[in-house]
Amino acid sequence: MSICIGVEEEFHVLEVESGVLVPRADPVLRRLPRRTFTSELHRSIVESNSGVHASLHDLYTDLADTRQRLDAAAASLGLAVVAAGTAPLAPASCGPPSAGARYRHMVEEYRQVADEQLICGAQVHVDIPDRDTAVRVMCEVSPWLPVLLALSASSPFWQGTDTGYASWRTMLWQRWPTAGPVGCFATAAEYDAAVRDMVRAGIISDAGMIYYDIRPSAHLHTLELRICDACPRAETVVLIAGLFRALVTDARERLRQNDAPCPGRHEWLRGAAWRAARSGLEGTLVDPATHRDEPAPKAVHKLLTRLRPALEAHGDWSTVRALTEEALAEGSAAERIRRTAREEDLLACVDLLIAETRGERRNRESAQLGRVRLPFPGADAPGPPFGSGAPEVIGR
Repeated sequence: MSICIGVEEEFHVLEVESGVLVPRADPVLRRLPRRTFTSELHRSIVESNSGVHASLHDLYTDLADTRQRLDAAAASLGLAVVAAGTAPLAPASCGPPSAGARYRHMVEEYRQVADEQLICGAQVHVDIPDRDTAVRVMCEVSPWLPVLLALSASSPFWQGTDTGYASWRTMLWQRWPTAGPVGCFATAAEYDAAVRDMVRAGIISDAGMIYYDIRPSAHLHTLELRICDACPRAETVVLIAGLFRALVTDARERLRQNDAPCPGRHEWLRGAAWRAARSGLEGTLVDPATHRDEPAPKAVHKLLTRLRPALEAHGDWSTVRALTEEALAEGSAAERIRRTAREEDLLACVDLLIAETRGERRNRESAQLGRVRLPFPGADAPGPPFGSGAPEVIGR
């Protein structure tokens, strides 16, 4: 079985000495290939687009290499980059938006919601045969997405203050009119009609402003996961990508065996996402079957058990299981950031995030930085692209 995956990652641009978010993405981007790196709404954020891969090993290698290139470009300017939902030391505003009429319109129309969009996410794309399948799979996998959010949670601080949340990015993100859980649609035509209605009503300007937790890509044959914070460690991104691909694979098989339409009743999902954003891996999550709270590790293990056949089919079981156990043992990035703040200060939190984004781990006893190599079994050859023809880059 070979279902391809790709990732978009967003990174904050920081001044090294102060650790403060700065609007200097443009000079960083001028030192990087535009096929892989691009701008975002704010000039303090850089987005990277991975290649398309069949194996988690190749995805990890791609992400690690991309982060090294981005870090080198930033370092040459006295800057650093951080993959996290929010930067611990962010100003109230980062100046005017990136160039372009679309970004100007977003700032003018949505005002403070857009002004405070100083947040970064990680989006995962999974190959899907057609849009009808994508829309139906969306309903099947949505109840499990808060678990993936909890695994990614990395944004406890906002403008230097502990918010009490593991993912404050989620709370900022959900202020957009199309953010949050997606509704249930029987066909792609129904989904597309709903999007057109929102454009006609002036709620959004184009389909690219559909910010649901999950959506069919507008330009690729993929289903796109959008609920997650940016992750300091590339290994966490790989873990989430492996789980999401397995969720999509599992959902397609369940739909094949039982062609009944989705029963709906997803109104509880916004609350489940709130719980994941509040607690991360350190509290409770909402069980998709009973809608009752349960310890986050139990919810994660339940998902892992459900997905084992799909993970084994992709050759991902051993890697995903190892990464899951490591994530549960070490806690969420949000907890690591908070622990550093308690033991040191917010600037030390920034240093931690810079190091983890580079692929380094900080030894808590010696405070030294060192590289960690995790085994990723799998072929070294790059995976095939989506569709046919020349290799593509996700996000373009």
